Amino acid sequence: MTKNAIIVGASSGIGEGVARLLAREGYIAGITGTREALLNEIKSSMPESFIVKAFDLNDYESVKNNLEDLLNQLGEIDLFILSSGTGKRNPELELVHEVNTLITNIMGFTAAINWAYKYFEGRGEGKLAAITSIAGIRGIAMSPSYSASKSYQIKYLEALRQKSAHSGKRIVVTDIRPGFVDTDMGNGDGAFWISSVEKASKQIINGIMKERGVLYITGRWILISILLKAIPGFIYEKLKL
Repeated sequence: MTKNAIIVGASSGIGEGVARLLAREGYIAGITGTREALLNEIKSSMPESFIVKAFDLNDYESVKNNLEDLLNQLGEIDLFILSSGTGKRNPELELVHEVNTLITNIMGFTAAINWAYKYFEGRGEGKLAAITSIAGIRGIAMSPSYSASKSYQIKYLEALRQKSAHSGKRIVVTDIRPGFVDTDMGNGDGAFWISSVEKASKQIINGIMKERGVLYITGRWILISILLKAIPGFIYEKLKL
């Protein structure tokens, strides 16, 4: 039986790594992103395994129609992964960067995840996953809108897991929280415990298939998560992050 998936944000980084891994495991994947040339390069490596649909998640009002078009080409999907997001260190609090981050990570995210959940709700089952971040656990002074928007994503997915638990449907919602991954976006000064894209992608797919609700990439980042949650606010606010 053919397995179908949609990966939003598959032109590079974790999204590309996950898409290629799924293709090797027999999936036909609809891949999206803004950089059509890169998507076509991925398709050319395994032409029968990929369907390309280029669109911008920031145009959140058109997300539903673009995903519907991709779904029509695939027929149906078993798995939906959102790997599209943005963030910028912004100590000067330049408003344009703050707003652009919120448009992608909140408006675009919500439009895509809302569509996917409703699709699986109608279908009666499915696996829905999204890349959030360890940064969503606490506010980060260097990137306020990024950490805040990732916190929103974490809470939104938690709400959907609660909704699914009471729905009688087999909808598995996985919150994927990476630490540092060797991508253009996931690295920076002082980065440690850096995972390769290949390692991160394998752990992501393994966690999704095991129907994990929350997944840290790599697993050791759960220790940082516990520490961040445990630090009292009056101490945390004095840290330089």
